[in-house]
Amino acid sequence: MQNRLIATLILANITVTSVIFFLVAVVIRVVTKPFDKRLVALHQFTSFWACFYLWTTPGWSVRVLGREKLGKGPYVIVSNHQSQLDILVAFHLFYPFKWVSKIEVFRLPFIGWNMRLNQYIPLIRGDKESIKKMLATCEAAIAKGCSVYFFPEGTRSKTGVLKDFKQGAFTTAKKMQVPILAVAINGTHKALPKYSLNFHGRHPITLSVLEEIPYATFKDLDVEDIAAMVRDKIAPHIEEHARHGNH
Repeated sequence: MQNRLIATLILANITVTSVIFFLVAVVIRVVTKPFDKRLVALHQFTSFWACFYLWTTPGWSVRVLGREKLGKGPYVIVSNHQSQLDILVAFHLFYPFKWVSKIEVFRLPFIGWNMRLNQYIPLIRGDKESIKKMLATCEAAIAKGCSVYFFPEGTRSKTGVLKDFKQGAFTTAKKMQVPILAVAINGTHKALPKYSLNFHGRHPITLSVLEEIPYATFKDLDVEDIAAMVRDKIAPHIEEHARHGNH
């Protein structure tokens, strides 16, 4: 009963504050439009907006490890995907990037509108034309100096064990000749399991930035091999995968 009450309060907090935060985002977008072509200021404010919900939720504390490994980029950033919370957690990087996210998120009032305002990159899963358009948009963003963030599993893992990585992120990294930055997220699977909107008590959450993978490391590899290599680098840092996954 207590957990359901907390979950209700969390949703109420998101509903009310997202209106205010979106209005501030619009102002930032208008003011910075003449000189901030990569929308860095808007993204940093969006990072604060996302972090606010974890900062104000009892039991959901996020620790970022390896922040010093972040360079200037641009990168193709990839991480595992366990929970809806992963998006909020990734914003704790306070590092400018463009999300690749399913189109349904862009349809959410205020939050989805802000994603469009940030020029994040929508994707219709399973739609070949949408995938083609998404990859072209990613390439254009990287050409402008923007990093792009993918969840290469394509969907959330029910168990926390890593699923196979889809190739889109790695096709982009190889074509654009940019380094890959791998990120490992732990704790969100227990804090907010897939298909759940309930509060599940106190769970520590960590986001670990791994060593960047220079283009020279994978320039001669097939895309399938790049995907497998990056998955193998992330896997040991995922608690559920280390316990139950196949290496």
